Amino acid sequence: MSSKYTLNTEDNKRFLKENAKSLLDFGRRFPSPGGGSYYLGDDGTPWKDRSRETWITSRMAHVYSIGKMLGEISDSGIDASNNEELAEAAIRGLRGELHDDESGGWYAGITADGKILNGKMCYAHAFVILAASSALLAGISGADELLKDALYIYDRNFWNEEEGLSCDNWDTTFSVMDSYRGLNANMHTVEAFLSVADTYDILKGKGSGDIYRVRAGRIIDRVIGWAEENNYRIPEHFNDKWEADLDMNKERPDDPFKPYGATPGHGIEWARLIVQWATSFKESKIVVQNGLNHYIESACSLFDRAVTDAWNADGAEGIVYTTDWDGKPVVHDRMHWTLAEAINTSAVLYKITSQQKYADYYMIFMKYLDEKVIDHKVGSWFHQLDQNNNLKETVWPGKSDLYHAFQAMLIPYGPVDISVAAGVKIS
Repeated sequence: MSSKYTLNTEDNKRFLKENAKSLLDFGRRFPSPGGGSYYLGDDGTPWKDRSRETWITSRMAHVYSIGKMLGEISDSGIDASNNEELAEAAIRGLRGELHDDESGGWYAGITADGKILNGKMCYAHAFVILAASSALLAGISGADELLKDALYIYDRNFWNEEEGLSCDNWDTTFSVMDSYRGLNANMHTVEAFLSVADTYDILKGKGSGDIYRVRAGRIIDRVIGWAEENNYRIPEHFNDKWEADLDMNKERPDDPFKPYGATPGHGIEWARLIVQWATSFKESKIVVQNGLNHYIESACSLFDRAVTDAWNADGAEGIVYTTDWDGKPVVHDRMHWTLAEAINTSAVLYKITSQQKYADYYMIFMKYLDEKVIDHKVGSWFHQLDQNNNLKETVWPGKSDLYHAFQAMLIPYGPVDISVAAGVKIS
């Protein structure tokens, strides 16, 4: 196979670097006058008739903060100053039009005509933490205050110290908590907590962020337990007693945030986060007690199960969106974020295990990315393809943001034990 797709070759490094730059160029029109991110269309044109949402704005703040730091690397070919302006715009949106000054926290979003999207989402608040920690590393104005606010709100309203997990949603005033509990929000909470821990380690000294590593580990141990009970197909949906609802949304299985069944892409994403957490905290009591190999083996089992179930599962290349609890495909569509995580995790697992099968998967995923998923005409990645790899726009029309695709251009050559932004900061 071409060296362009092969891990640890100069051709592959060049391919990823060029695509990272292309993605940054594609997304530059995202900011609204108030800083909130417009949803981007197929060619990067803002779809101004759609809501400006907190989670997308946070992702763009994260991406362009990293873009600013990459631009400070001499041979990157990236414009640091322009990326800084874009990151500042997104941070301004998170501190301004998307922030609830009355009840605290962040609205889910703002409609095109300026109305509030009701509810306070754990998922969105986790991304605010991620955005603020990345922006703080990049020296973006207002990031320090944003991170302090985000952590305070999260600790007060979403983190449950007794359970070692986060709840999911509140009403807008933080008066009524929804009974739903979900692992998607907890997964991005792990990502956010690890990002904060790395940021504090860099800026305040090693160990300064360990409280967040401890919390991330508590979530991870619960998830591994649920995975082991379900043949490494992770339950996604729970009630307020943390009892799994394996049939949720069976009648509308392609829900963008609460799909029915197992989501192989999340199994793959959890695998990478488990490796990052365990290797970053390998001298901690919990990792020593359970054994680093326990976590590495769990990560491998999650990835192997997901890829066995979902890759090329219906006779065509691609990773199916969901399966039932026996591994049979339910929603055959291919989502771009799933491929991005497969690229990331295959590279990480090869680094940590040296098993050739993970390098082979990386090559397969890279080739598929280049041939089917990158939009070589107008930029970015197609966000949703059908089972024949034709463009489909029922769940994710347009190209909403850059987060998954951009990170997949960086993680394969970054350290396995540190968050993306922190890895760029210390490079």
